[in-house]
Amino acid sequence: MWSSGAIALEKVGHRAPAESSNLTVVFVSTGLGREYALAFAERGASVVVNDLGGNAKGGGKSSAAADKVVEEIRAKGGKAVANYEAAEISALILRDRSFARTSDLDWDLIHRIHLRGSFLVTRAAWDHMKKQKFGRIIMTTSAAGIYGNFGQSNYSAAKLGLLGLANTLAIEGSKHNIYCNTIAPVAGSRLTETVMPPDLVASLKPEYVAPLVLWLCHEQCQENGGLFEVGAGWVGKLRWERSQGQIMRQKSRPMTPEAVRDQWDKICDFTDATKPTTIQGHVLSRVDAGGQVEAPPSAAAAAAASGINPALAVGQKLPVSTFNFNHTQCILYALGVGMSTKDPDHLRFLYEGHPDFSCLPTFGVIPSQAAMMDGGLASIPGLNIDFTQVLHGEQYLEFYRPLPTSGTLTSEATIADVLDKGSGAVILLDVNTYSGGELICYNQFSVFVVGAGRFGGTRTSAKAKAPLPPPKRAPDAVVTDCTTRDQAALYRLSGDWNPLHIDPGFAAMGGFKAPILHGLCSFGFAARHVLKQFANNDPSRFKAIKVRFAKPVMPGQSLQTAMWKEGSRIHIECKVKETSDVVLSGAYVDLHQAAESASVSAQGGRLQSDLVFTEIGRRISEVGPELVKKVNAVFGWEITKEGKTAAQWTIDLKNGAGSLQKGPYGGKVDVTFTVADEDFMEVVQGKLNPQKAFFSGKLKVRGNIMLSQKLEVILKDYAKL
Repeated sequence: MWSSGAIALEKVGHRAPAESSNLTVVFVSTGLGREYALAFAERGASVVVNDLGGNAKGGGKSSAAADKVVEEIRAKGGKAVANYEAAEISALILRDRSFARTSDLDWDLIHRIHLRGSFLVTRAAWDHMKKQKFGRIIMTTSAAGIYGNFGQSNYSAAKLGLLGLANTLAIEGSKHNIYCNTIAPVAGSRLTETVMPPDLVASLKPEYVAPLVLWLCHEQCQENGGLFEVGAGWVGKLRWERSQGQIMRQKSRPMTPEAVRDQWDKICDFTDATKPTTIQGHVLSRVDAGGQVEAPPSAAAAAAASGINPALAVGQKLPVSTFNFNHTQCILYALGVGMSTKDPDHLRFLYEGHPDFSCLPTFGVIPSQAAMMDGGLASIPGLNIDFTQVLHGEQYLEFYRPLPTSGTLTSEATIADVLDKGSGAVILLDVNTYSGGELICYNQFSVFVVGAGRFGGTRTSAKAKAPLPPPKRAPDAVVTDCTTRDQAALYRLSGDWNPLHIDPGFAAMGGFKAPILHGLCSFGFAARHVLKQFANNDPSRFKAIKVRFAKPVMPGQSLQTAMWKEGSRIHIECKVKETSDVVLSGAYVDLHQAAESASVSAQGGRLQSDLVFTEIGRRISEVGPELVKKVNAVFGWEITKEGKTAAQWTIDLKNGAGSLQKGPYGGKVDVTFTVADEDFMEVVQGKLNPQKAFFSGKLKVRGNIMLSQKLEVILKDYAKL
């Protein structure tokens, strides 16, 4: 055994668990080696004490050092013999020089002593260990080998070489019950006493290192291939860590230094780092038959799966996200999912001045998606996943009231469940979106993580919104709609900035010939097909939608939506017309019955008051926050025609930036006005005094009547009506 090289320990007979009897060990006679020799001998080992007796530079020769330790052991009743072999198995030397001044002799001598010497003594013991099915080897590296040190290029290289040797011996010896570990001790010795102050050397006694060595040599210790720093009574284990890295080769482009430069931050990002322990995790194991670098194979995926812990993740909440919007975002989204002024029915979703201006229901995924895309998943314990392997699997969206066309929405996301699908993990993310304190809609994102399965979790969950197959009959309606070449470029402006949908090079890395359309864009196309075909484009009738994303769509392809009506549920299946590939499967839309619609029109015609409320909505979109400060109230309006309710409006100047909504309001209304359409116009035009209208019964008020004094602010000062 060498304190700066190798300890080779053979078991030549049975020994009790608490002792090291009937063992043969080899030691250097000074410093750490001496301490090891005394400690093992005290526990009954047979010790060979080796020391050439040279100086710190490797010169000279003497038997005195080894003889002295042997005598000390024997005096205590132990077994020991001395050995005076050549310098290659005597390790306590240094030849420190700056690299430019390091000679061939400096280099070769240090490597012979520290690296070759350890190799020789270990090889001498190896066959004996194999035959008896037991062996323990300790290689001694140093901080200079692990971290480098000025003036010690020869010593550092030799010491790190010992670590490589130890790692291989740990692999080759494991089947023979031969374990090999490496220590990097910090201890006072004849090499350190010349460069360290005496009080520091005193705190680094060799006796603070020996207990670790004795344990690593014990037959009950199953540690193999470990690297430990030890000194001054402290022991710590080191291990390798690797960033997720970036695949830089692309089938369609050469790998360039500029590409490496541009991805450098990601290459060096240790977020979600892995901790490789075998060569099987090396990059060569990721090269397929065609020479391309692919995702980690199943062995690496299984290792990554150990980072999935449902017990830690389920129930965890992501940071709350806030989404501010106005009519611009609503219109941009409608254009992104294929609406056009060529269809007059689309104008209510494209023109803020339309009397029935509304937000498409599927816009509800946009504010909720922000909660997930801001990186919140990375903060969840128990979800140590590779985000380059994340796919959008399914989506469910349900409404509790129609979306406003402007305002501030907040979304709260929770990990509902984590499922083990074998080939990957499924994360169910529930997102509730609120306007003020009122729940507007609920989303469930089903996220599939490729290669993250086999962690021992369940395959199904009662919390998952399940997809449903369509009826086995001909569809009741089929609608075909063309996407444009720029559909993905337009849709991404609503907030999904994934370069997969715009960058040809990035798409090629994912195996696509060109950027693909967002799955949620196809989702929006199919939803509005149902809305037009079965709900007369009335968003208040839209209750819920569920889809499974089956295959991608290329911008410019035609989407064909088949629909089956089963009561209030419309089953849908969406295909690419040109290829017949199903892109949305197991999908359905739930509708409210027509009687539940928020748009009620007794006469079926347009009301004069619609124009007024449209203008109020436009002004709120411009100066809503200022109105909220001045008014701070929610007003409800019931407009009648010939004694029957013809329309309902809500002016919310209490929450966020303010909003106007046509239809019933799910939250608390501070004051509600009921007035005939023609009388409302008289009040607005100044022809009818509101107080006279109230006392004459033409204007009815429920709630906080004092808030009616603020009507003039709304109807005149800001609306300029």
